[in-house]
Amino acid sequence: MRKLTFLIGGVAVILVTASALLLWQPTNAAPPAAAMDHAMMAHEAPVPAATTTVAAANVVVIDDFRFGPAVLTVPVGTKVTWTNDDSDPHTVTSEAAPKLLKSPPLDTGDSFAFTFDKPGTYRYFCSIHPHMQGVVVVQ
Repeated sequence: MRKLTFLIGGVAVILVTASALLLWQPTNAAPPAAAMDHAMMAHEAPVPAATTTVAAANVVVIDDFRFGPAVLTVPVGTKVTWTNDDSDPHTVTSEAAPKLLKSPPLDTGDSFAFTFDKPGTYRYFCSIHPHMQGVVVVQ
């Protein structure tokens, strides 16, 4: 009877270990997109990353409920174009009043452009999904 108990205990340990290995994900793995979308709708908006990108094409791509790059630095007089590559509609709306940027809802494939003729930091967001935020720095 003692050997049977030991054998059953050993099998249980193996099954628990195998289950844990099958369910384990690295801590830096991103959660499924649906979980991200749901979680982001109910919480405070994250601050855009502090990294700055100088884009040759001066294009901001809207995808996966994000503006990319989150921070874009351009010279005065630059025309910036936002293109929606997401499956949901989004807007480009200035945070500050008066609303310098105020696009209509952009469906998949739609674009909105604006020429920045004054230096400054221009923060914007999607008025449909306010957790989506971005910044254009004009130098």
